[in-house]
Amino acid sequence: MFGLKQFYQNEVRAKLAQELDIKNPMLLPKLEKIVISVGAGAHAKDMKIMQNIAQTISLIAGQKAVITKAKKSVAGFKIREGMAVGAKVTLRNKRMYNFLEKLIVISLPRVKDFRGISRNGFDGRGNYTFGINEQLIFPEVVYDDIMVSHGMNITMVTSTDNDKEAFKLLELLGLPFAKVR
Repeated sequence: MFGLKQFYQNEVRAKLAQELDIKNPMLLPKLEKIVISVGAGAHAKDMKIMQNIAQTISLIAGQKAVITKAKKSVAGFKIREGMAVGAKVTLRNKRMYNFLEKLIVISLPRVKDFRGISRNGFDGRGNYTFGINEQLIFPEVVYDDIMVSHGMNITMVTSTDNDKEAFKLLELLGLPFAKVR
C-alpha cells in the first residue's frame, strides 16, 4: 500500500489547485468521510442475518458497524418503528483512506467484467454514491461465513459543494470511473 493520504497531501492537492485555479489551500476539496451502508430488505426480520450483515461490514471497514432502525412504521413494507432494517459504518481520517486505497487497489479489480464505476452517482452537492452488488470482492470476507449474499452502498462525502470539483478530486485519488462513450 502506498499511503493514499500522503499521495493526497503531496500530489493531489497541488494538481487540484492548478486545475481548478484555487489559490487558497483551505478551499481545496477534500474527502471528509465515507459511509458504507447495507439495507437488509426481506432479511430484516431475522436478527441472526442482521448480525451477520453488521459483522461483514465491520470486517470490510475495520470498524464496528451500527445496526440502523426504522424511524417510522410502514405497513406496505411490513416494517415497524424501531425494527432493524440495515447496517452502516462511517469512516473518517486514517480508516477512510485505508478503505479507499483497499477499494481501488484490491477490491474493484476483483469485480467480474469491471469497466469502471458510473459517473452518474453525484448528487449535485459534491457527494458521490455507488453500489457494489456483492461483498465477496473484499479480501476480508470469507465465503463460508456469509449467511446471505448482499451488496452495499458506498457514499463519499467531500468538502466541496459542486460535482465538477468532487469528480476531479476522486479521479485524481485514483477512483476508476467508466470511460465516456
